[in-house]
Amino acid sequence: MLCRPFGAVGLRDMSLSPTNNRAAIEADQLRQLNALFEAVYSANRFYCRKLEDTGWLAVGLAHNGFASFDEFKEVVPFTTKQELVDDQSAHPPYGTNLTFPLGRYTRYSQTSGTAGTPLRWLDTAESWDWMVRNWVHVYKAAGVTGADRVFFAFGFGPFIGFWLAFEAAQRIGSLCIPGGGMSSTARLRAILDNEATILCCTPTYALRLAEVAMQDGIDLQRARVKTLIVAGEAGGSIASVRATISNAWNGARVFDHHGMTEVGPVTHEWPDRPGFLAVIESGYIAEVIDPKSGREVEAGATGELVLTTSGRTGSPVIRYRTGDLAKKTYLRGGDGLDHLAFDGGILGRADDMVIIRGVNIHPAAVEGIVRSFAEIAEYRVEVRSREALPELFIAIEPSASDVDGPQLARKLEAALNAAFLLRIPVQAVSPGTLPRFEMKAKRWVRL
Repeated sequence: MLCRPFGAVGLRDMSLSPTNNRAAIEADQLRQLNALFEAVYSANRFYCRKLEDTGWLAVGLAHNGFASFDEFKEVVPFTTKQELVDDQSAHPPYGTNLTFPLGRYTRYSQTSGTAGTPLRWLDTAESWDWMVRNWVHVYKAAGVTGADRVFFAFGFGPFIGFWLAFEAAQRIGSLCIPGGGMSSTARLRAILDNEATILCCTPTYALRLAEVAMQDGIDLQRARVKTLIVAGEAGGSIASVRATISNAWNGARVFDHHGMTEVGPVTHEWPDRPGFLAVIESGYIAEVIDPKSGREVEAGATGELVLTTSGRTGSPVIRYRTGDLAKKTYLRGGDGLDHLAFDGGILGRADDMVIIRGVNIHPAAVEGIVRSFAEIAEYRVEVRSREALPELFIAIEPSASDVDGPQLARKLEAALNAAFLLRIPVQAVSPGTLPRFEMKAKRWVRL
């Protein structure tokens, strides 16, 4: 089931808590939650073990499930990625978070492993269809129709986002153009030759394609791309990154989205408000918690995103601590309901934040400042430990050989100092020195 359409947006005071205009959303979510538990409680060994010590199995089922979300949050413990990793290690290869016999599962995915050991994930045909329908909602919010030609600048592999996005575009009738197994130059020519109107990629790769176009003399003025749907990094909701991508692609719209292998497609950009991500609440029960206390934060506060997949019955996650940081808010939709949204998108990961001389610094904040300089083609941040105290060092690569690198470095140092009240050393390196990325960029290196 797809989320209710937002329609015209009327923005609320972001400091206010939601009103009873959320009652319809939450009633539907509670119904789905209890249906999920009815399917999972006796068949999914992973969650049976987690729940057997809570006392809920004996009491909750007799009362037809949870009476409220307060009861759900009070009774059900969080799920962590480490639990899932340990479960797969103890019960290889797929672990015990499987609600049905193995023969029911038809799709295999795997996490990137950027935050540790990769997770293997299986889906039944029904769970996969549920995620595809959520991705259709992303496309509809972005204005994609059957008349569009969608180019996917990804390689084929166990990455879940490509497959879901590809099948969802097929479902709405778009012409789907795969870009796997191609060089960046070949992808650019395919985008132009096929007159693609939608480009799906990471923010980093959108900029990389524009860089390659300039190097190879490919005229992006010929491109018909009107919208870039980006995901995988925080850049899609950072104003300076969005502006840089849009300028490189003839003013095309940059539309942000985020999801994970463990949960599927979770959010998409609020259609009339760039920089805000709306949760697909018909599919996901989202909480934003204080990472230390585990308690829900108030609207306007930043915390860790916790998700429950209400429709991925074959391999669900329940109260899953994603590690992603988000600023909780509510936006009033054209349906008159208050929808959960994240101001500034996904701000980064809780474990990526560094404390430099008492100042909390998130990678997304640094990215926003760096990308405000059009002369910077690429950058790298080193977190160096000296006498147990971390320090930052940034290397930047000028966009052209005639750019004054040392002067550019001094300008960036000044901008960083103004933002964080810290001196962060910046050094310019020769063009072509720093690595380039097609998928998630790895710009932060801990030494």
